[in-house]
Amino acid sequence: MKNHTAITTFILLGLTDDPQLQILLFIFVFLIYLLSVTGNLMIITLTLVDSHLKTSMYLFLQNFSFLEISFTTACIPRFLYNIATGDKVITSTACAVQVFFTYLFGITEFFLLATMSFDRYVAICKPLHYVTIMNTRVCHRLIISCWMAGLLIIIPPLSLGLNLEFCDSNVIDHFFCDATPLLKISCSDTWFIERMILVCAVLTFIMTLVCVVLSYMYITMTILRFSSSQQRKKAFSTRSSHIVVVSITYGSCIFIYIKPSSKKDMALNKGVSLLISSISPMLNPFIYTLRNKQVKKALQKLIKKIELFLKK
Repeated sequence: MKNHTAITTFILLGLTDDPQLQILLFIFVFLIYLLSVTGNLMIITLTLVDSHLKTSMYLFLQNFSFLEISFTTACIPRFLYNIATGDKVITSTACAVQVFFTYLFGITEFFLLATMSFDRYVAICKPLHYVTIMNTRVCHRLIISCWMAGLLIIIPPLSLGLNLEFCDSNVIDHFFCDATPLLKISCSDTWFIERMILVCAVLTFIMTLVCVVLSYMYITMTILRFSSSQQRKKAFSTRSSHIVVVSITYGSCIFIYIKPSSKKDMALNKGVSLLISSISPMLNPFIYTLRNKQVKKALQKLIKKIELFLKK
């Protein structure tokens, strides 16, 4: 991105050149983005104003919603601007910033999901010690650790990426600045940085997935030992929201980054990237809201307060 050639800007190809499809795409993505931001802001607001949502679980959920807003905002508004104005040019600095924040928020999400799994493990398997173990200080330290882990993982490959040279092309075959299409058009030797990105991605994926899988193995074994079938059903029901979100996040990551890719898969990968950056952040607040009685009650209370305020 910072290079020794005259190239200081890039061109984002986007998803399609068809004007009619672009209009439909703009409307679709814009509405999804609004729903995503609104839904996640609702979760953040509820966890801040409702006294019953002050536990560690909702503190993590509050931060997860913030990450979802940040992640989708890092790439979607720029994409909407490109469609609306037809201006597909992005400066190398803006491209570097977009790469940094997109990956920072994405990686931090993985570590936060693992932390949320550990929180559920303590709640189910060690309920008598839950308040002591997952106190406010520990929760804040865990959240900070998730952000620090994201930074430590992204800084080494990004610092190398800033020295890439672009000689022949500045056209990025994507709707936002992503590492893979950038490396494809670089005329520098990208072997080392590609291996570094792969190692960082695999480490992040494996470390967080192992934590999630182990947590839910112990949770499942503990729940199966419950004497009452109603208790077991209730326990599984309360865990289902997090399992669905984890499945969406890891499943989409496997599809794009783990499977072998080819040139003809690029269009499909761009489509899946759009779903991850727009639809997935929109679904998560609805998943947690619809499957969580406490959140639904808090939402009902907030709606009643707003209605009373408007009547006055």
